[in-house]
Parts: sequence; structure tokens; C-alpha cells
Amino acid sequence: MRIATWNVNSIRSRIDRVAAWLERSDVDVLAIQETKCRDDQFPELPLLAAGYEVAHHGLSQWNGVAIISRVGIEDVQIGFADMPTWGDPAAAEARAISAVCGGVRVWSLYVPNGRKLDDPHYVYKLQWLRQLRDVAAGWLATDPQAQIALMGDWNIAPLDEDVWDMAKFEGSTHVSKLEREAFAAMEDAGYSDVVRPYTPGPGTYTYWDYTQLRFPRREGMRIDFALCSPALAQRVSGASIDRQERKGKGASDHAPVVVDLS
Repeated sequence: MRIATWNVNSIRSRIDRVAAWLERSDVDVLAIQETKCRDDQFPELPLLAAGYEVAHHGLSQWNGVAIISRVGIEDVQIGFADMPTWGDPAAAEARAISAVCGGVRVWSLYVPNGRKLDDPHYVYKLQWLRQLRDVAAGWLATDPQAQIALMGDWNIAPLDEDVWDMAKFEGSTHVSKLEREAFAAMEDAGYSDVVRPYTPGPGTYTYWDYTQLRFPRREGMRIDFALCSPALAQRVSGASIDRQERKGKGASDHAPVVVDLS
């Protein structure tokens, strides 16, 4: 089975690219983020015609997550237990959805950005990650053999090599000590980054800003990850980042990240 994650940065703008990529890449399950639409606006017809089912959670033109699967969608869950809220009045955002697809519990996660280190959104981001870690650790405590993939845009670059120039990020989010500790806590809870071993080294990115020719200059970040439970990690036979999909007119600023399971 082949699973993938992709921040599409507006599904309505890129549905044709997503449908074409699914056919070309032979992906069975795709977790997508930043759909930027309500459930009733999601353009599912091309995906249904291609044999995929869709589970989507979107509340407005911001955020939005979905699971697209051709191996079944069962037990859809919106959010995770006690997921932190945001806003005034506080409300849960469309940042997490999961479903069992082909026997694997696939999560599509869009971790809060954080904005700035002194911004309340940064505190929200850390709280969100802390709660996700606690809940995800509980899943493994209940069932050590659980098949779980935590996939999505984590908005964290865990290592210095995951950004094109650390000096440019001094004092900013995505690379701060607390964010990196939050990511490491996920790994300490038993979930492993199954993509990096197959895509090692500096310069291996998943995101390039639209501004200042970041993509052709190879000035990117690695912030999209697939963290798998121990039982699922044992099944991983390969992984890749489809940098080619970042090219061309109408591309998302993120590239798809693909994981092959035996």
C-alpha cells in the first residue's frame, strides 16, 4: 500500500493537479492539508470518478484537512481528544482528521503555524502539539501493535539541515527549541519519522515559499512528515518527496511526501 501527505494550499485551486498526481503516483491513501474550504465546497467529483472516497473536515476558507482513499474509509474521526481551541470565542479549528484505510489509522494533521515566538498562536501551537503527543502515546499504550500514521504539515523543521539557512531563521518559529522539543516528544512517544532514512541530507525539503524565487534557488524547508507507530514503521519499504510536483504553473508551495508499505 502507498500512502502520502500533501499540503495542497487550496483544494479548489488544485483539484486537477491532485487528481492527476494520484493517478500518476499510484497512491492509495492521501492525507491533505489546507483545503481552505467548507465541506459543501470540497470538489470531490473528480476523485470519486477515479475510484477514491473522501472524508473532509473544513469550516471556512482557512485550514481544512481531508483523507482521500481507494482502499476504504472507516471510522472517521474529527480532531483528537481535548484538542486545544483557538479564537474568541474559542473553537476547535479544522486541523485534524483520521480514518482507517486498508487497516491503517491515517491522520491528516495541520499543526498551527505559531506565527511569532511572542505571539499567543505560538503558545497555542505548543499546547496543540503537547496534547497530540499525550493522546498519541495513549493509543500505543492501549495497543502497542496499532497501525498509525501521523501525517501532515507539522510546521516544524526538527534539524538545522531542514532549513536552507539557519541564520535566516534566528529568533523565528519552526526552528525554536520548544518546537523542536515538541517534535522530539512525538518520537519519544514511539512514533518515528519514516521518510528521512530514505531522503537524507541537507537540501531535502518539502516546502518552498512562493516569494523571492525560493524554489529555483533551492531555499526550502523540511516541515512535512509521516510519523509512524512502531508496528507500522516495520512495514515501511520506501519513501520519497515528489519535488517535481512543486514545479509548474499552479503548484502548491508544498511537495507530496510518499511512504510505501509492505
